[in-house]
Amino acid sequence: MKINRFILVLFSAVLITLASCQKDDPAPVTISASTVTNLPADPPSGGYDPMSGQPIGVTKKFTLFSFKTGAIVANADSATANWDLGFNGTTIIVNSGTSGPGTAGAQVVTGVFDEILEAPASGYGTDNKTTVPATYAIPRGSGNGWYNYNPSTNVISPIAGRVIVVKTSEGKYAKMEILSYYKDSPAAPSSGDIDRHYTFRYVYQSGASSTFE
Repeated sequence: MKINRFILVLFSAVLITLASCQKDDPAPVTISASTVTNLPADPPSGGYDPMSGQPIGVTKKFTLFSFKTGAIVANADSATANWDLGFNGTTIIVNSGTSGPGTAGAQVVTGVFDEILEAPASGYGTDNKTTVPATYAIPRGSGNGWYNYNPSTNVISPIAGRVIVVKTSEGKYAKMEILSYYKDSPAAPSSGDIDRHYTFRYVYQSGASSTFE
């Protein structure tokens, strides 16, 4: 009788221990890719000057984006750490260095978006507009960062296999692949399509890990 009672008490203790462990374990973080469509990057309100090719009616302000919220951040918050990247034309700035008060960093890596399963441990750059020439974490210019420019067709095309990895001011990680620079993502964009509208997909790791799984 005493043996049976001992076994019952021992079994109950094991169940309580298992239940306690399960309760203390953090809930798994579900990570999946999200897509942002037609994010405006200061599109010209008056088209382009036929002589100079310069945009007419631009504000020269950056459209700010937060990976944490997955949304555009009001430009009034540009002096905060609430945003990660800013978009204006083909230039993408990072909230750090001379571009913002945050401590975010970014780098362009080469690889297949779905196969980049962990953020690099180092290599994150910041923006520095005081140097000559100015330097950016996400390099500007055709072939240098995320895009190529074709002067014959006047078309901007994302470079396949270029992925932007961001370390936010909160120490979180995100990876981003730009899919199109034109409104509504035409399959074969031409100079007649409306540019300065980003479509990109991204994965944001909201947990304490640097993995994207």
